[in-house]
Amino acid sequence: MTQHAITVLGHDRPGIIAQTTALLADLGLNIEDTSMTLLRGHFAMTLVCAGGATEGRIAGALEELSADGTLTVTVREVPDEHAGAAAGAPYVLTVHGGDRPGIVSTVVGVVAEVGGNVTDLTTRLSGDLYVLLAEVDLPTTVDVDALRAALDSAADALGVGVTLRAAETDEL
Repeated sequence: MTQHAITVLGHDRPGIIAQTTALLADLGLNIEDTSMTLLRGHFAMTLVCAGGATEGRIAGALEELSADGTLTVTVREVPDEHAGAAAGAPYVLTVHGGDRPGIVSTVVGVVAEVGGNVTDLTTRLSGDLYVLLAEVDLPTTVDVDALRAALDSAADALGVGVTLRAAETDEL
């Protein structure tokens, strides 16, 4: 039994998920983790699947997805690494404000400096409003008030607002 990471990227159209997952099911692969979204009209999906099919066999089966040139598909074997319980505490980080370069790198850099790990991140641009929503795991030793102060300072320099709050279990 092996695990493979599969990405499907390109112009959105109805049926991409159905077609991709049907091809994987036909190979006897079990879909263990996925993330799918639209990014400015472009479809983006990452899956981690487990099963007995080889990388070459999976890539061959998925070739029909990219036949018309509108989608790009990659397949890569990955080690079997099951996520254990988070070592830290879960938090939700939000940023909103005028769009500009450097928002993501600056804010997640502040989190990384204290050993925090971003486990999920979504950004959206709606007109001139930029919104970032991230789930982060913070080490239990982090001084959360000091981290909030550092995030506030970074946000002020960027001209955006930021919040960091403990995540409720049912939110994740």
